Amino acid sequence: MQEKEREYFCDRSRSTAIVVRNGKILMERVFYFGREFFTVPGGGIEPGETPEQAVLRELKEECGVDGTVIRPLTVQYKNGGGVDYAFEVGIPEDLEPVTGYDPEEPGNDPPLKEVLWMRLDEISEKDRAFLWSYGLMSVKGFFDEVRSWGDELSYPGTDHRDKTGESTPV
Repeated sequence: MQEKEREYFCDRSRSTAIVVRNGKILMERVFYFGREFFTVPGGGIEPGETPEQAVLRELKEECGVDGTVIRPLTVQYKNGGGVDYAFEVGIPEDLEPVTGYDPEEPGNDPPLKEVLWMRLDEISEKDRAFLWSYGLMSVKGFFDEVRSWGDELSYPGTDHRDKTGESTPV
């Protein structure tokens, strides 16, 4: 793991925003650490800033909209000592997010590529896993959506059947 990647995932405390409108989640398409993926708005907490202040600042920088913290969703303690905070955040219905910037990432090819509204079925399983860790299950409507899914195994890249068609232990 590169130093910047380690800081991002382990060391630095961060705040993230879960913003939902009409069953869609406000997502960012980003290119970090050699791969493109989708994530939610958020970023590092500055010295003297509360997690709530950080999440609203990051939302404004990255998506060009002012929001209101509705409630905290999760707090996660990272291996390197950092803490991740996730909040459910509301934005006015008449505001449409736009692709903003990350002031910590200057240059001609910023990692933030676009912001967009996405349904769960438009997001890869890997990227969705992070949404669950941010507390998406407790946001209105998402528990019911998950309850509607089937009970079959769907772990990516794995077939849980042997050559006879019988299920194999995981």
